[in-house]
Amino acid sequence: MFNTLPRKALISVSSFQGSIFPDGSKTGVFFTEALHPYQVLTAAGFEVDFASETGSFGFDEFSLTPPFLAGSDKAVYENANSPFMVKLTSHCMKASEVNSGQYGLFFASAGHAALYDYPQAKGLQAIALDVWNRGGVLGAVCHGPVLLPAIIDRKTGESVIAGKTVTGFTTEGEMVLNLLERLKSDGVSTVTEAVSKVGADYSSPMSAFDDYSVTAGRIITGTNPASARSAAERCVEPSTIHPRACSKDFCRSTPESLS
Repeated sequence: MFNTLPRKALISVSSFQGSIFPDGSKTGVFFTEALHPYQVLTAAGFEVDFASETGSFGFDEFSLTPPFLAGSDKAVYENANSPFMVKLTSHCMKASEVNSGQYGLFFASAGHAALYDYPQAKGLQAIALDVWNRGGVLGAVCHGPVLLPAIIDRKTGESVIAGKTVTGFTTEGEMVLNLLERLKSDGVSTVTEAVSKVGADYSSPMSAFDDYSVTAGRIITGTNPASARSAAERCVEPSTIHPRACSKDFCRSTPESLS
């Protein structure tokens, strides 16, 4: 089963864009949290598509400023003809129009925007569930893990992350960005709250902005923008894509979640 999954990945992006930051800046898709997974997956031989719940998106304005956008990442953003920019800006699909059977890997990119639409994004959730049910890999970074609680495992009747160790943007990080009270007033859950509510074991890095990612069988999560690349790299490890074929010593998955 695992050997026949399509070597094709779908990266989800948030449809939400709104002013939530103290200076009035808008949240949306955090640029590198979509770019870095795209780069890792394409380098690993995956064909990559993008989809949002509505088929539209906007970039997180915070993510387009230093130090979050610099060097080669900035060059990609400024080149409208780069493969990434063309694929995302011209070919982002509406979730309800996606043929989920084409994909063996689903990766939820983020930005604070994800807190506002992923928990209710039925189309994206349906795609992720189909990938999961066919033995595929689910990845998410930063605020992206808030999509996972609604993915219900048909074998257990519980969320696919119930009983598994996951990570995501920390509550400490929300406080550093002066956003915790805004999120509370808007009635949205933090990542920690969302995953803990369905029985996942939330794991936090030493520092809110450290590169930190976690493998739990076919569930991969990363903490923040600095973790987007490492989370995607974990998604394409042989021990993740083919968990039943890996040796005990080679497999980095946690033992409770190989299904």
